[in-house]
Amino acid sequence: MKPLKLIPLAVVALALTPGLGLAQDAVAEVAEAVETVAEAVSGAPAEQTAYILTTLLFLIGGFLVFWMAAGFAMLEAGLVRSKNVTMQLTKNIGLFSIAAIMYYLIGFGLMYPGEWWIEGWLGPLFAVTSLEPVGLAVEDADLGYASVGSDFFFQLMFCATTASIVSGALAERIKLWPFLLFVVILTGVIYPMEASWVWGGGWLDEMGFSDFAGSTLVHAAGGFAALAGAIVLGARKGKYGKDGSVHPIPGSNLALATLGTFILWLGWFGFNGGSQLAMGTVSDVTDVSRIFANTNAAAAGGAVAALILTQLVYGKVDLTLVLNGALAGLVSITAEPLAPSLTEATLIGAIGGLIVVFTVPLLDKLKIDDVVGAIPVHLFAGLWGTFIVAWSNDDASYITQLIGFAAIGAFVFVVSFICFTIIKAVIGLRVSEEAEYKGLDVSELGMEAYPEFGKS
Repeated sequence: MKPLKLIPLAVVALALTPGLGLAQDAVAEVAEAVETVAEAVSGAPAEQTAYILTTLLFLIGGFLVFWMAAGFAMLEAGLVRSKNVTMQLTKNIGLFSIAAIMYYLIGFGLMYPGEWWIEGWLGPLFAVTSLEPVGLAVEDADLGYASVGSDFFFQLMFCATTASIVSGALAERIKLWPFLLFVVILTGVIYPMEASWVWGGGWLDEMGFSDFAGSTLVHAAGGFAALAGAIVLGARKGKYGKDGSVHPIPGSNLALATLGTFILWLGWFGFNGGSQLAMGTVSDVTDVSRIFANTNAAAAGGAVAALILTQLVYGKVDLTLVLNGALAGLVSITAEPLAPSLTEATLIGAIGGLIVVFTVPLLDKLKIDDVVGAIPVHLFAGLWGTFIVAWSNDDASYITQLIGFAAIGAFVFVVSFICFTIIKAVIGLRVSEEAEYKGLDVSELGMEAYPEFGKS
């Protein structure tokens, strides 16, 4: 017999027990309490449970995506030369911290506007994030979603990820403070504004553009910003010869780069899984598990495709392209990690891996110097992932997907290009040739990552 059914029997037993001297009004109070419990069991607790589980999903997903910050730092530290490692680590912890402050002050309110300044296009620029009060009572909570704190925390991680993408592409020749100034603009205004067009219920959302976890809104946006910066900044000295030849500049530590890739792979489960935005029902939690499985399959497909293709094209496997192949697979599945089957997810990721192998040399032909391959991984694979959403999601349109990608790409690229150009003209963007030769660790920071390396 269920416990709830036993409660009325207990009330009757108490009422019929003379030794207890239970008064009639006391019986009525107990009966009323039982009725209240019955109503709570059948109603509010279900909403409370959904609220609690969705909040928990955001918190767990958020700290998994936070761990991606470590992945970007390790990946970049491994793919730059040893004389620039400290700079990359400094940029990564700096950009994340700046993103946290700017998203709290401006970004979150701009991205999820309560009221639009320009309907569907621009939210309020001065809506500082406010959390629920300490000790929030159940009756005062909005049980239809999750806590504001968990939602803010989760969405912040996406904002910081966008800036991390730019960091690696512009490595080894950009000054620290001009870069961080751009991060202020990117995380405070550029990213939240374009993301509001979809996730904030803006004009692209109304059009039917679909981007489940951010192949375009996060990854391609970061790639477009990186592309603008790379063009304004120019290539590293010695990267391209006057005759058009490409001179490879190997990274310092492929073990770190591999570790960073695995950390990013792990963090991506929170990135995509948390974007289900609900975990209070059997359906939702099952969908989260499906997203995890598809995310993993796409990463594996991307890595294996790059593994095979580099062997066929170059005669030897290129580890850096295999690492970026896995990341491209992850970017490719991010726009729609729920609807595909495992087979479809693997194929989507595999094509992402192939895209990276072909587009890395394409950038070199254009003399666009991307130190870590961020533009092929995040921009080109982001385009593929956004477009192919309509393959498995019947509610999406190939044309609408391309329109959304083009609109966000144009906005982010143009605004980023203008910002980098102004920063370059006003305070300077690039270190001197001498500083680049010595390395940014010594010239910009006066601190080496490996101070005893190569010294007696």
